Amino acid sequence: MYSVPVPRPGTLIIPEWLQSSDGRDYLTCILRKKKRRTFGLLERPALPPQLPADVASYKVFVCGKSGVGKTSLIAKLCGLEVPTMHHETTGIQTSCVFWPVRPRDSDRPIIFAFQFWDCGESALKKFEHVLPACKEKADAILFLFSFTDRSSFEDVPALISRTMSQEENAARVVIGTKLDQFMHTDVTEQDIRDFQQTWQLPVMRVSLDGGAELADAAPVLNGLAEVLWHRDQITAGLVDIGECRSQEETGDQRS
Repeated sequence: MYSVPVPRPGTLIIPEWLQSSDGRDYLTCILRKKKRRTFGLLERPALPPQLPADVASYKVFVCGKSGVGKTSLIAKLCGLEVPTMHHETTGIQTSCVFWPVRPRDSDRPIIFAFQFWDCGESALKKFEHVLPACKEKADAILFLFSFTDRSSFEDVPALISRTMSQEENAARVVIGTKLDQFMHTDVTEQDIRDFQQTWQLPVMRVSLDGGAELADAAPVLNGLAEVLWHRDQITAGLVDIGECRSQEETGDQRS
């Protein structure tokens, strides 16, 4: 259904780079008292001259059925405590996350600036202008489902069709939430594998417990950075789509 192949995790960026001595220097720029700083829409980390880096900004719209954990996911990615009670998001809320990444083909790190847009399902249905505003100039759209709600998983293809047209080139990423509630899961790993094979979309997994540890957010932020970096390289003509598809097919056969 979608023509742009998805990179295998870790092929374009170095996931463990932030644990290195160089990576930790950049990490301190987004921390305050060992916790991640909260940035406003017009703010950005102050990098000293000895830490050169490019900044890549992306708008990311987060959508999904009410109660799947859109606001909780964003809180987790921002390093904030996840809300313990569910409240429908009123209107549109935006949050900024800065994330240092080291591409495998470059010695110069990149600071990914993610601007997450969150909107409650009721507002999307009630006001016709809300969805176009959320999608306008969006670089990626995250489609969420909950591992504890099978209907939210089965609705993902329809959700994608309702939200986007085939002509829109925003990156599509599916995220399963509430993985920590494994005793109540309604979606199996076989379901996920079948979905990925059919729709050729990346599926990330995240727990939504109350922790705000960096390690909890790193896999999703690294994965999102890699998908967007790959899309930009294809758009700029630096990567051949046919070659990427051939590599994906070879990797699938090996796995």
